[in-house]
Amino acid sequence: MRAREALTNAATLASYSAGLQVMFRVLTFILNGYTLRYVSKETIGVVNVRLTLLYSTVVFLAREAFRKACLNVGVERKWSQIINLLWLTVPLGVFWALIMAWVWLNLVAIPDPAVIPHYEVGVVAFGFSAVVELLAEPMWVLAQVHMLVSVKVIAESLAIAVKCVLTVVCITLVPHWGLYVFSLAQILHSFTLLACYLLYFMKFIGSREAQRKSFPLTSLTDLLPKPLPRQHVIDLQLAKLTWTFYKQSMLKQILTEGERYVMTFLNVLNFGEQGIYDIVNNLGSLVARFLFLPIEESFYIFFANVLERGKDPRHQREEDVGLAALVLKMLLKMVFLIGMTISVFGYSYSQLALDIYGGSWLSSGPGPGLLRCYCVYVLLLAVNGVTECFTFAAMSNQEVSRYNFVMLALSLSFLGLSYCLTWWQGAIGFILANCLNMGLRITHSLWYIRRYFRSTEHRPLRGLQLATPLLLVYLTSGVVTVISQAALCCDQGLFSRSLHVLFGAICLLAVVVAIVSTEPKLVQFIRAHFLSRDKTEIVKWE
Repeated sequence: MRAREALTNAATLASYSAGLQVMFRVLTFILNGYTLRYVSKETIGVVNVRLTLLYSTVVFLAREAFRKACLNVGVERKWSQIINLLWLTVPLGVFWALIMAWVWLNLVAIPDPAVIPHYEVGVVAFGFSAVVELLAEPMWVLAQVHMLVSVKVIAESLAIAVKCVLTVVCITLVPHWGLYVFSLAQILHSFTLLACYLLYFMKFIGSREAQRKSFPLTSLTDLLPKPLPRQHVIDLQLAKLTWTFYKQSMLKQILTEGERYVMTFLNVLNFGEQGIYDIVNNLGSLVARFLFLPIEESFYIFFANVLERGKDPRHQREEDVGLAALVLKMLLKMVFLIGMTISVFGYSYSQLALDIYGGSWLSSGPGPGLLRCYCVYVLLLAVNGVTECFTFAAMSNQEVSRYNFVMLALSLSFLGLSYCLTWWQGAIGFILANCLNMGLRITHSLWYIRRYFRSTEHRPLRGLQLATPLLLVYLTSGVVTVISQAALCCDQGLFSRSLHVLFGAICLLAVVVAIVSTEPKLVQFIRAHFLSRDKTEIVKWE
């Protein structure tokens, strides 16, 4: 029963999070398209690559390890110790903000003040916003563990909306403010996020819903760090696990944002080229971010709750192991089909998408090639997200520690590959390096999953096998759309473009029909867990 409830909660959280990510990426997408008309691509490069990297580095290094460790806890743990542990993210964030601000101001190339003024203000503002956001970390973890999905959706949605509206208004009215606009919007985003969490918990703590969920806090002051008489101030077991994840998080950050570190520190692309790369990256990652990331985050919680970390599956409840294997198989099948669809159709429609979004200056340069490569990368992202979320949930602390050495090797190889491939192929080299490293990470996760289940009757990796008729439909669709792209797109007028879109729509419909026909269990899984409002029907697909 506990496993089924965890599955229900994970599916609900993934559905809400996916909706949130849709809004976030669509708003960012529209914002970038709008700001292209008012600010230079160099400014976009500085904000979306250089300053955003500073912000993401601080928050990732300060909180990622704590999140992974504390999301493994049950609701019955001593939350006073856990909250004390989580508050360590704030001084850690201040430390990393100061270090990174000094690096960004002294060790990397400074933009020309005549072209991009107020760079120093931007560095300080983005570092400060990261620290402000970390103040909400104990509330974020409490909400995730107790499945308070609405607070995350409300807080992040409102924060994103405020940031986007302020940016658009200021860029329209006072475009000469430059980085002041983006700095102010970033700070307001963090304060809005913090305020939403505070207001939610002020209302939630002590309510009937809190009592029904057996919420461990009785007043808002319980969210603050405090000394604990006759017991350790923090949970030592969680602290040890956090340190294990922390060593890994540094390496994972390099792998996640590696191309931006290479851009920032090695100057392989100028700020204008970085701006184009970021535009293509935002467009290419729309589906990856709003769909794959929520699935990874939510089902990591499911696997961590259902499976016992580091324990042989033969010594765990057979029902729990079987459910975990079945869910893993369905998730792999689902994300693999989504990735395949994006890869097949992305090749033929990348140029048209960029032409509509940014005009001929974006679709006639390196943009289409970048986006086509990114579509292949999306397929690898899809598989890696699911396989790693299971692997990290099932690994023992010792296995996680050993994997740190694997991550170190991958990080070093990625940096080397990024520099060499970018010197050889330009911005496309970043995507090629990401693909190679993602492939290595997937290989390790597949090996671990196969070894984990080899002593059982379950074979979840069969979720990566597709039926032959479906593969033939994909192949036919790819050939038809490539021919359509060559004959009709993109400089032959609106009628030719419309025909090109029509051919793509027909091929996409054929793919959907083939999926429904060949994968009925997957269709049931998606209906029950992501589309159904009646969560009492959650396991009928079994």
